[in-house]
Amino acid sequence: MALKRMDNVGIVVEDLGGTIDFFRELGLELEGRAMIEGEWAGRVTGLGDQRVEIAMMRTPDGHSRLELSRFLTPPVVADHRNAPVNALGYLRVMFAVDDLDETLERLHTRGAQLVGEVVEYKDAYRLCYIRGPEGLLIGLAQELS
Repeated sequence: MALKRMDNVGIVVEDLGGTIDFFRELGLELEGRAMIEGEWAGRVTGLGDQRVEIAMMRTPDGHSRLELSRFLTPPVVADHRNAPVNALGYLRVMFAVDDLDETLERLHTRGAQLVGEVVEYKDAYRLCYIRGPEGLLIGLAQELS
């Protein structure tokens, strides 16, 4: 049996509305919002009784998604938002953009902060990391071909 695809990356946030607005500004589309709750959901996550408000964001090409989750019950137990780039575990999501400078300008109005510098890699890409809403680490890459 072969792997078919990656469906989504999950990100837990406190401010679901603000995070949706940020990723819309980046260019993702809101597919939908829903409340996930009940015994069946707790069996999947191992958290027992849970209430989670989610929003599914889709990239313009339709191939990738972010699942943004705001836990109402149980409360969040850890905060990794300000972890450095070399922290263990899932860390960032990288997006390809047409115009890195224009994207940075737009996202700056939504609170994005450049982590280091914008750098060029082998005349192939311009790259940077930013901190988005709630300190989320996001990579941006512009192909230079």
